[in-house]
Amino acid sequence: MLFFEPVLLAVNSQALTLMVVLFLFFLFFSFVVSGAEVAFFTLRYKDINLLKTKPDPSARRVVNLLEEPKVLMGSLQSANAFFNIGIILLANILSDEFLDLKHQLFWVEFVIKALLIAALILLFCEILPRVWASQNNIFFAFFAGWWVDSIIYPMFRSVGKWLSEYADGIEKKLSHYQTTSLKAEELDYAIDLMSEDEATIEEKQILKGIQKFSNITVKQIMRSRLDVNGINYNTSFHELIKQVQELHYSRLPVYKNNLDEVVGILQTKDLLPYLEADAAFQWQQLVRSPYFVPEQKLIDDLLKEFQQKRIHFAVVVDEFGGTSGIVTMEDIVEEIIGEIKDEFDDEESINRKIDDFTYVFEGKTMINDVCKIMNLPNETFEEVRGESESLAGLVLELAERLPKVNDTVEAGDFTFAVLEMSRNRIEKIKVTIKPLSA
Repeated sequence: MLFFEPVLLAVNSQALTLMVVLFLFFLFFSFVVSGAEVAFFTLRYKDINLLKTKPDPSARRVVNLLEEPKVLMGSLQSANAFFNIGIILLANILSDEFLDLKHQLFWVEFVIKALLIAALILLFCEILPRVWASQNNIFFAFFAGWWVDSIIYPMFRSVGKWLSEYADGIEKKLSHYQTTSLKAEELDYAIDLMSEDEATIEEKQILKGIQKFSNITVKQIMRSRLDVNGINYNTSFHELIKQVQELHYSRLPVYKNNLDEVVGILQTKDLLPYLEADAAFQWQQLVRSPYFVPEQKLIDDLLKEFQQKRIHFAVVVDEFGGTSGIVTMEDIVEEIIGEIKDEFDDEESINRKIDDFTYVFEGKTMINDVCKIMNLPNETFEEVRGESESLAGLVLELAERLPKVNDTVEAGDFTFAVLEMSRNRIEKIKVTIKPLSA
């Protein structure tokens, strides 16, 4: 170690203290960066959607950092390499100060230092933070978020961006870039190629529903608030029975004042033993606790929760805590096997195909259902839909105003014509696909 001897001779107690502090500084940041790599990139789609609904600054910080995942990963890896190199150099100098290895053979000194430094980096900079982050990824992401966002990311973002662009260039040269939507289209095409002997039309639709199932959110399939019928908590018992007979629903939300204050769920079967009760009967005692879910929850996760909790009904809330609508077990199952009709469902639906290029839909029809009926990929209107989930919302997004009857708006190869309005609500829309020859 002749190279470091002149340096070590000049090191005084203040310089030594500074190096120890710097060493601990590098050790801490290496710990944070290693754990952050695991924590940020093991967050699942549903975790990120959940964080988007939280007003907590820590959650917002994590979501903002993940907007450029490749740049973030490049920045973290660059920072990790920088801090580890600093740890190795400082550990080499400090070991000469605190360990008496000068009288050892060169190779013995080298082996001892290499083992000590390797153990230190592996334990404190790799194993411990990564294990902790893998077991508590959201907690660690919150813990590391401030350090990454305030210090590490600004310092190494330019390097991370360069690494990201360089990696993308190599990737494009080696293979054609394919998005998830393209792969989904290819899978749909492969299902369509199956012969009648391999799968019937109904079975093909089920297969398509299964492959798309994990990416569908509650907001895409829920029944919107405008179509939800509920029972006021202060309704008399006889009036309640009358409403239940008219609505023909097995489960109804119970609210106070308005649907933003849902206080429970009434299962109509619970009323059967009390049908002969007098008007003073306190039916409110039969109300069950409501189950609330956010709009961005994935339906495959909701299905598991329905099975575990043995419930069939949930109230959907938006980011402000207001009621957006309701979702049932039937709604989820219909995404796989298609529409389920019972004796109380309307036989006739406004949604219909006029010809190969013209369709008529209810305004409240969800966009993914429109795509399904028209045999289009779910991502067809992704670039123009904004935050809208229904066809009426899509038309409003495109028109940027409240349209009138017979008004038309265009988006790419599609023309949307408003056929019917009810007050400020679009009831019926005609969708026309422009022929290829046009």
